[in-house]
Amino acid sequence: MSSGQQSQPQPQLLCRSEMVAEGQSRGFDPLQLGCDSLFVVRRAGQLYGWRNACPHINGAPMAWRKDAYLDAAGRYIACHAHGALFEPDTGMCIQGPCVGQQLQPVDVSETPDGNIVVVDPLQDNKKE
Repeated sequence: MSSGQQSQPQPQLLCRSEMVAEGQSRGFDPLQLGCDSLFVVRRAGQLYGWRNACPHINGAPMAWRKDAYLDAAGRYIACHAHGALFEPDTGMCIQGPCVGQQLQPVDVSETPDGNIVVVDPLQDNKKE
């Protein structure tokens, strides 16, 4: 590899696709920090990945218990600490103390063999 080329990060397995059913969410700790640093939501057949941090208070975890990232109706992503609600497909806050702000996206995808992977779990969590 020449000095001008950067190696591309390799996809990291999060789970099997069937482990995140339609209308469900699940958190992951790909960095092995002892807490979920990202979560995924499946909505209308699409998979959306988000950093597990409310924009109201940077770094505040969203779920009140493991994998509980959605409101009671399963319609919105909820920050249970602040009562904020977010659109699952855009991450835009529509209710609560951070209206107009967005969750930080994490690029997740499904592989042809039925896995959910993340390419760079630090992508939006890097220190400046």
